[in-house]
Amino acid sequence: MSEIIATYLIHDSKHNPEKKAEEIALGLTVGSWTHLPELEQNQLRKHKGRVVSIEGLPEETGTKDTVALIKIAYPTVNFSADLPAILTTVFGKLSLDGKVKLLDLEFSEELKTHFPGPRFGIQGIREKVGVFDRPLLMSIFKGVIGRDIPYLVNQLREQALGGVDLVKDDEILFENELASFEKRITEGKKVLEQVYETTGHRTLYAVNLTGRTFELKEKAKRASELGADLLLFNVFAYGIDVLQELVEDNEIALPFMAHPAVSGALTSSKYYGISHSLLLGKLLRYAGADLSLFPSPYGSVALEKEAALSIGAALTSEDQFKTSFPVPSAGIHPGLVPLLVRDFGVESVINAGGGVHGHPDGAKGGGIAFRQAIDVALQGKRLQNQASQLPELKKAIDLWGCTEVVE
Repeated sequence: MSEIIATYLIHDSKHNPEKKAEEIALGLTVGSWTHLPELEQNQLRKHKGRVVSIEGLPEETGTKDTVALIKIAYPTVNFSADLPAILTTVFGKLSLDGKVKLLDLEFSEELKTHFPGPRFGIQGIREKVGVFDRPLLMSIFKGVIGRDIPYLVNQLREQALGGVDLVKDDEILFENELASFEKRITEGKKVLEQVYETTGHRTLYAVNLTGRTFELKEKAKRASELGADLLLFNVFAYGIDVLQELVEDNEIALPFMAHPAVSGALTSSKYYGISHSLLLGKLLRYAGADLSLFPSPYGSVALEKEAALSIGAALTSEDQFKTSFPVPSAGIHPGLVPLLVRDFGVESVINAGGGVHGHPDGAKGGGIAFRQAIDVALQGKRLQNQASQLPELKKAIDLWGCTEVVE
């Protein structure tokens, strides 16, 4: 029988994780069991959840709760093969029931066939930019709210001239009169083609797909018709199932970059919600995100290192789906590149906003400094030792400092 297995972290004030596990297994499936007549038990057996395992953990300082990891298997016959049904089954009302955190979901091979995974994935994005041997570099438009298309296009040009591979809209740049969705695509495409013809460097632009939910498909199709490179999507404001619906539409057929806005409300507590690796990693990958943004462990909105690494692992681990690019973000500057390369490897995207635009030589200089830092880090050399020969990198280090990796 096909099942999905959920792993939970529980803090049980009643000190009976065995009873708690059985209550979850029954409460989220058949409701009760021991008091049912044998005939009803036989009829409902294929729907009954089961306790797979219970593992006690050390008591935490400052709490008297019993801490345990429990695994519950839910028959897939109970729900339709979509993420809203799955999340409602394994964590719907349970999310309201005390200190319970959903850590992971193990999908059966049959269940996985109902999800697309990334249309392009890491390899497909690399083919689009023609870069295969280093982390990609991404930058973000800054200060463009209330600005017009010429301002935005000038920013885009400078970032591309700095050697940036991907440029994304700010997630709070919505449809507006000064810089409409369609104009951003068409005018952005023109300037990036000009840079490519001049320098031979290909930069892709991720435009922010926004609006009312039932308008998104037509808007995304229009973006594809206009030649958009890829789409940024505030997936947790809309829902992961909406992402999947967009990914699966062959009339759109564009890469999707998932932004983590709103996800902190679901992941930040150690006692409640959903783990970072599941929400920002596995589920986004299964639903079709080609790139997933999340806070890095070292920046201005830092995520605990183990959690950040777990997201990267979920996006790139062996599975039947294509891998998705991990994009550790927030507060990134060139001096952090050695840490990013060490912790997230070559199959990642280095993403910066102020670390590009705040460079003394502007966005072009910021992009160059990052590319220099990436090259030095991949050669296994120290940034400080090489900076005297690389003026853009030196200016960045003088401004923000650097963190060397010592093996």
